[in-house]
Amino acid sequence: MAAPDMPGDTSGPRRFTSGPFKGRTLRQHIMRRLILVLPLTVLMIILAKSGLMDRLVDQYTFKPTSWFDDTALVQHLRMTVTRNGMTGDRPDCLLFVVNGNSPPTATMIDVMEKHSGTCPKPDLSLPKLFTLRVDRPAQRVETDQGTSGTFHPIP
Repeated sequence: MAAPDMPGDTSGPRRFTSGPFKGRTLRQHIMRRLILVLPLTVLMIILAKSGLMDRLVDQYTFKPTSWFDDTALVQHLRMTVTRNGMTGDRPDCLLFVVNGNSPPTATMIDVMEKHSGTCPKPDLSLPKLFTLRVDRPAQRVETDQGTSGTFHPIP
């Protein structure tokens, strides 16, 4: 039977002698950390690339009072429009123009496609895709996509 590792013993792997890692080698400690950290890192990258993180953040942060905040509403609509397949553009390639003269029960928001920077076809044009009509008190959004001027609920 071998004698237990003593602090001065150099015959086996060096082990932690005190603290929460007592009895564990440095290699075992590093491997346990990697086994925990690497899958979590890969999972976070997959969630971010799939857009699931953006949807979760939108569900968590968009509250009933956010309907009256233009910035929060536009961010929510940006996620909704791209998630529902109303446009094939990336969320950062859409421009939302809020008509400040509209009443709260029928706020008109024009959705335009940006063609600048990293967006497709960089010719600096802003073609209008469709208009959204937002009834803020009722928390309802309608669009005229496909039927210019005739509004229907968003898909």
